[in-house]
Amino acid sequence: MHVSGQIARLADGSPVAPGDLAGQVAQALRNTATVLVGAGATFSDVLRLTFYVTHWSPDKIGEFMAGVERVADEIGLALPMPPASLIGVDYLFEPDVLVEVEATAIID
Repeated sequence: MHVSGQIARLADGSPVAPGDLAGQVAQALRNTATVLVGAGATFSDVLRLTFYVTHWSPDKIGEFMAGVERVADEIGLALPMPPASLIGVDYLFEPDVLVEVEATAIID
């Protein structure tokens, strides 16, 4: 299964944590977990994750990982994470979106 386009939005489309990379990472991962559960999967079924982060620079890794760590127990994401790529991009589809998550999982 492929999950893509998970960003920091609530179900009604309202933004979460504008300007806060850690908060957006946490919410985007929560949304990824919701999609996985809806398909009968969990993060233990995830083979790889891809993160797209706007205006990436290495000094943002602490804030990025703070978002991952903030939500890992809540969503069942083991640390260290499954293999992951972090790709820096100039922008995503809306100016307030700082991160987008994709996941690839195998389910029976």
